[in-house]
This record gives sequence, C-alpha cells and structure tokens, in this order.
Amino acid sequence: MAKQQPEFCGLGPAFQVIGGKWKAYILWLVRNEPRRFGELRRLVPEISEKVLIQQLREMEADGIVHRKVFHEVPPRVEYSATELGASLDDALVSLAKWGEEHGGKLEALRAGAKK
Repeated sequence: MAKQQPEFCGLGPAFQVIGGKWKAYILWLVRNEPRRFGELRRLVPEISEKVLIQQLREMEADGIVHRKVFHEVPPRVEYSATELGASLDDALVSLAKWGEEHGGKLEALRAGAKK
C-alpha cells in the first residue's frame, strides 16, 4: 500500500503557509483587524524582530497577508489578512479550540516525559 503524502490530502499546502512556530499565530492576530509591525512585536514578545520580518514576508509572498504602506512621516505599515488568509479562519478557530481543550493534557504529558 502506498504511503499517503500530506500534499495529497491538503495538509501539505495548508501547512506550507501556516506551518512553523509563528505563522498561524500571526495570522490569528491580523485576521480581524490590521496590525502595525510594532503592535505585532508587542503581542508576540518571544519572537525576534528578524524572525517576525521573515515570517511576514513569507506570508505576504504566499498571499495570506497583505502589507499596506502609508506614505506619511513617520512611515506606517499595516498587516492584514487577505481573502485567502481569511479563508483559513475556520481552520484556525478549530485549532484554537483543540488547543484550549487539550493544552493542559499536553503540558502534563510533556512534563512527565521530562522526568
């Protein structure tokens, strides 16, 4: 029996655009309202500036985040979910609910595994 690859069941393309440590969370933060770079930095203090820039650029290239530059002094940039990014909202909500339901159990399992 052939081994089914993630790209054939739809998970591959989905996780290419929201996979990794920060992309899903960043998309979650911009899904309902535009956010400025500094605001995202404050909302995700664990992420370095370099990684946040990289993640936003990749998400913009994948078409799930829009970068809007305001030509004013000082310069202002806002990030928001595109229509394609917004189409991931149901999946993000489901993942968030799953995390809320099982997060405690996962932490306990990880703590037990470290002993």
